Amino acid sequence: MDEFLIPNASLNRLVDEYEKYGSLVIGFDFDGTVNDFHQKGWRYYHVIDLLRDLKSINCKLICWTAYHDLEYVRQYLESAMIPFDGINEEGINLGYKTQKPFFSALLDDRAGLLQVYTELSTLVKIIRLKKQNDV
Repeated sequence: MDEFLIPNASLNRLVDEYEKYGSLVIGFDFDGTVNDFHQKGWRYYHVIDLLRDLKSINCKLICWTAYHDLEYVRQYLESAMIPFDGINEEGINLGYKTQKPFFSALLDDRAGLLQVYTELSTLVKIIRLKKQNDV
């Protein structure tokens, strides 16, 4: 079986990498993930709260978007108090150039948002519990 088709394999990898580095790079999409681009009245409170939780445990948050007006994206994120460390830029220095953006996980309405949301929410709970037990 493929390694990451085993249940909880990707969550376990996220926990292991967080414990190793003390942080993760989380990519998140703009339209349909934190912004109601199609103006259907959708709110994204759960994803936004998760981003805040991830920031509180020292994760780096990068908004990856194809939206044409990046200044609008920046203003929207700031006015909605959605934490971010960059827009369409690398979260860490890989030491080489690549066209593929680097992230440990991606929150995106077109890329398994429910699974990634669930795993990252679980990650936050695990990390907070471990920190609480260390005190």
